[in-house]
Amino acid sequence: MSEIVIRPQKVRWSALSHLGHFRKNNEDCFVGLTFDGKEGLYLGKTGENTIVGHDFVFAVSDGMGGAKAGEFASKIVVEKTMKLLPKSLRSRASGMEIGFQDLFEELFLESHKALCYLGACYPECAEMGCTLSLCWITPEWLYFGHIGDSRIYYFPAKGGMKQVSHDDSHVGWLLRSGKITEREARNHPRKNALQKALGAGHQFVDPQVGAIGYESGDIFLICSDGITDGLWDKNLLQLIREPDLEQQKTAPANRLVEAALKNSGKDNTTAVILEIL
Repeated sequence: MSEIVIRPQKVRWSALSHLGHFRKNNEDCFVGLTFDGKEGLYLGKTGENTIVGHDFVFAVSDGMGGAKAGEFASKIVVEKTMKLLPKSLRSRASGMEIGFQDLFEELFLESHKALCYLGACYPECAEMGCTLSLCWITPEWLYFGHIGDSRIYYFPAKGGMKQVSHDDSHVGWLLRSGKITEREARNHPRKNALQKALGAGHQFVDPQVGAIGYESGDIFLICSDGITDGLWDKNLLQLIREPDLEQQKTAPANRLVEAALKNSGKDNTTAVILEIL
């Protein structure tokens, strides 16, 4: 007999962003959006909904730049996400064939152009930029797009964890190549020097895109570098898969943010957790 495959039915999410202990403004920004082919709806910080007949978009952006330019940059990119993706998904729902690569390339390019234009027009916005890590959940696949050093992690139901996004820095390459350890990467003096970002004086945009076929029990994490500055990979796995009784009383995203703030809190700290049910 052939094995009966039961498709996941729901997604549960939680999200939280915190200023941190030392920053004066929060340059992180996140968004959650659902779309049923007719309209897009903004999602709250926590919730649960059926996957059948719906698409979901979750994104985290971490801004950079002088004064409040970084905060402005991340908000612009999130607004672009909220504007462009529902339009593309509406076309998809009407039967037009749209590849996720094309969709993400348009979104990242338009966001990059907007930041570069404002940076050129206003001195206070010069060199402003941001990261963008985004997950689009359809009834069949999770598609992701990424640029910068915010991260997307995958925690399969079968166990373990994987960082699916690549940190766009030389230090990130060293870590992926096995040339340095996680501890050495965290303490490296060039860990925040990005080779790719939206805006920030970069000439070209080349986002990383990919697709993951998910199953019930899978969990995905989108986070800014404030999370990974305070938590090692083993901490992420424990807090997500094996929280103690006290930690279970708290939403997963809150769990991570609170732990990262306790251990570090030097930067703005944002986490979005997606649980496939």
